[in-house]
Amino acid sequence: MSETKVKVFSRTPSIVETPSNCPGCGYGIISRIVAEVLDELNVADQAVGVGGVGCCGGLFFSMNIDSFAPQAHGHSPSFATGVKRAHYGDVIVVTSQGDGDTMAIGPGSLINAAARGELITIIMTNNMNYGTTGGQMAPTTLIGQRTTTTPDGRNSKDHGWPIHTAELMAQIKGVAYSARGSVHNPANVTRTKRYFKTALEKQINKVGLSFIEILSMCPPDWRMEPVDACKFIQEKALAEYPLGEFINLDKIE
Repeated sequence: MSETKVKVFSRTPSIVETPSNCPGCGYGIISRIVAEVLDELNVADQAVGVGGVGCCGGLFFSMNIDSFAPQAHGHSPSFATGVKRAHYGDVIVVTSQGDGDTMAIGPGSLINAAARGELITIIMTNNMNYGTTGGQMAPTTLIGQRTTTTPDGRNSKDHGWPIHTAELMAQIKGVAYSARGSVHNPANVTRTKRYFKTALEKQINKVGLSFIEILSMCPPDWRMEPVDACKFIQEKALAEYPLGEFINLDKIE
């Protein structure tokens, strides 16, 4: 009796090794999303990754694309601008930054790149804490969330309110696309991949800057098992950070 084997899944060509992340971290999923979209749009050979400081900085290390990491803390959009302009727009430039790198250290670089309408795509992974340095409070930490610097939970009086970056970016002229996705379950992985593909198409079509925020699990610093970290996003984080597209333009006038 003959046996027929059918391949049902394989790595996309741009992934060359398994990312090294903590158990339950969402960064490996995000790496796969980015690589799959680059391959599906047939632009992997034109792609340049720019990694920020933090866990996010190694996003491109598992991919067979050119990349630079890490940059000066918070300044990946400025570095990405230089790469894009130096190559006269003939490269596809994607940054990978964390919520701290983007909104604690780097708002000046981010907002001014957006205002200039730079033809780059920015990924901000939001795990609601400083993942690399031990789990301190970040600009995106939820009200009531415990971190190493807010052991009793974040409160608005002492620590301010969480920053909603995707919504903020949608208000800046020069931004063609801004969305927020998540990778805490299969349905949202698919949805987030669609968002990233749209974001990259805005760059390819030279519309303006594109931005995608991605909610991701951080079980070690949240002091949770991986399954509970996924539930935390579903039950807590989505109430503060709704998913969806906040601006989607085909032309900026």
